[in-house]
Amino acid sequence: MRKSFLSALILAALVLPGQVSASQILGATNGTPPSLKVNRQGIALVTYTTYAGKLSHTLAWGAVNGLPHPVTPPLAQQKFKIDFSGGWKSHHNARYWKTFKNACGKYDGPPLPFLISACKAPDGSYWAIQTWQRNLPMRGYDPWTSVQKAYELHLSHWSGALPSLDVTMAWTYAGQQQGFFGRMIYQDQPVYGTHTTSAAVGDPFARNISIDTFNSSYGTGWRHATQISAHPGDGGFCYTFVPQPPPSGYPSQDPHGNGLGSQIRVEAMGPGVTPIVATVVDRLSDQFSASANAAARAHFDQILAGDQHCAPERPS
Repeated sequence: MRKSFLSALILAALVLPGQVSASQILGATNGTPPSLKVNRQGIALVTYTTYAGKLSHTLAWGAVNGLPHPVTPPLAQQKFKIDFSGGWKSHHNARYWKTFKNACGKYDGPPLPFLISACKAPDGSYWAIQTWQRNLPMRGYDPWTSVQKAYELHLSHWSGALPSLDVTMAWTYAGQQQGFFGRMIYQDQPVYGTHTTSAAVGDPFARNISIDTFNSSYGTGWRHATQISAHPGDGGFCYTFVPQPPPSGYPSQDPHGNGLGSQIRVEAMGPGVTPIVATVVDRLSDQFSASANAAARAHFDQILAGDQHCAPERPS
């Protein structure tokens, strides 16, 4: 458990409605360390204090892993059944959480970003709680609203290999800029939905790819650059670091430079109820390398051939 996250959780606020779609968002917390228990019936008990100061005993069950993309005939994406009442709604017993017997053992699974607590269930599957400040403003701006400041509480349950983010840095636009391209993969298949993610269009398969940059023109430490969507069909994404003014409603229209830092962190919620995953890559040298970019171009053609959205950012 990382103290930096726990101290920052004091800033947490309400979670936007209608966004429970992957590593399932249970709510936000006031900074008290949440606890995770799982019994032999496969029910998880997450105990945490909300931003409003209310102690919540939340039960979750009925989901594991996820589907990488829509299939035919249609299948529903994995999603937990949730009881925020501590057992009254699901077991007709308001004291159910008090009798809960933990059977989840020591976590020995892969490293996870933003991890607060994790354990290994008797059936060999894993459960985890992660917290993520997912709605930070773009272009490295400091948050000024409660939604932007909120640290969301994410619960996940999985077995087998995790989703992965295949990210490659490259020179773009005739070698004048640096950027990256990649795709999200799960169960050897690309991860995508039928729409881009938004508050107006609900798609439990669609994925947002979050981009952070370290020690850049945005400021010292990790700063949030933007979010982009994994493309329908191939799970692909691409981004070039160029100065871009923020959307309207920001404190100013200063783009804060191009945001290219010494490292780039790419994050996404896994499909279904799989965890948040992330990967970190280093920026390229300032000196263009034709041979390195040729290798990047070959990889681009292997994984994103036919991706019209990313075609203009194909490595030079």
